[in-house]
Amino acid sequence: MKLPFPLQESEKVLLVCRRHWLFLYPGLALRFVAALVPVLALVLLLRAAGAFDGIGLKIALVISAVWLSFWAVNIFLFKYRYDNDLWTITDQRIVDSVRSNPLALKMLAADLINILDTSVNRSGVLPTFFNFGDIACETAGERESFALKKIPNPQEVHAMIDRERDRQRKDMHAV
Repeated sequence: MKLPFPLQESEKVLLVCRRHWLFLYPGLALRFVAALVPVLALVLLLRAAGAFDGIGLKIALVISAVWLSFWAVNIFLFKYRYDNDLWTITDQRIVDSVRSNPLALKMLAADLINILDTSVNRSGVLPTFFNFGDIACETAGERESFALKKIPNPQEVHAMIDRERDRQRKDMHAV
């Protein structure tokens, strides 16, 4: 996987994660339904009215093409945002990179050594059943909090962050 940022010298990627799949597929399904139902309704309405030929058909095709084009762009951007909303955990830092569209990038990073406290929040039926939740990190840096939201296996990711943070601190004290 190509990361949207360069790695530091001797830095190793431990995990790249994104929101749980539950935040992708239902949203895609709703967008497909929103795109197709009005087109099907228009076709059925024109057929019932006996206007599914000539100028009525041409107008319906133009309206349907514009409508489906709008939803195709919407679906593309929804999937693009999901694919490009990444949390990268390395042996040195956590990087939150978000691309809401191909022309925008927002990136936040926190060195593991600067993470003071972490917590996991997984509450509710869906988060418990599908095993996703949030990890909040309090940092000593300029930005006081950092969150990994709706990620799969939050307890495992939390344990990895704690383990690497402790290793970083131990290495710093050994120097």
